[in-house]
Amino acid sequence: MRKTRSLAVGRCLRVLLWVLVTSHAVATHGAGDGPRITARGLFAGQALLDIDGRQRLLKIGQRSPEGVLLLAADARAARIEIAGETHTIALDATIGTGFSRGAEPRRLTLAPANDGHYYVDGTINGSPVRFVVDTGASTVAISRPDARRIGLLYRVDGEPAPVETASGVARAYRVTFRSVKARSIEVTNVAGIVIDGDYPTTALLGQSFLNRLDMRREGLLLELEER
Repeated sequence: MRKTRSLAVGRCLRVLLWVLVTSHAVATHGAGDGPRITARGLFAGQALLDIDGRQRLLKIGQRSPEGVLLLAADARAARIEIAGETHTIALDATIGTGFSRGAEPRRLTLAPANDGHYYVDGTINGSPVRFVVDTGASTVAISRPDARRIGLLYRVDGEPAPVETASGVARAYRVTFRSVKARSIEVTNVAGIVIDGDYPTTALLGQSFLNRLDMRREGLLLELEER
């Protein structure tokens, strides 16, 4: 009787051990099988995805060679399907092992607006700002209304520096921004200028920010990458 009970207990232990080992193997295998996906650019009806290091520009209803199907996309997020499972991925977020948000993103991809310019949302000193990428501007430039909204005492802390504009010479002040952020990319101690007027209506993301990044074009897309 004791022998029979010992055999039964031993059999149960072997079964339990097999279940635990198999479960661990399945979990490990499943975690490593899924592609690693980063949303590099999101647009109405399209998404630029980095899938295991390869960039794929997908339209709604299109499936990548890696099996990623784009279900929906706008400027904020994309909905994708992988192996029958649906996931939502935000701009500059990453899904992969465990489908968790990736560590700090280092690149962003911009598509031109209808006017041909590249716009990006960001911050100056933590306050939200809408930028237009301007490779011809030597510094990040903002207007008096933006400076007041951000809380800059540019007339006190800044250095007078008149600038040439389309309507003539304008009064301006050189300043240093503690931080300038374009979506996921942040640069600190950035040279800037505040034009003491209503121009520019959209802040200019100039070379004092851009020259600290790697910038390249792929077709119509503009890619900025942190060094």
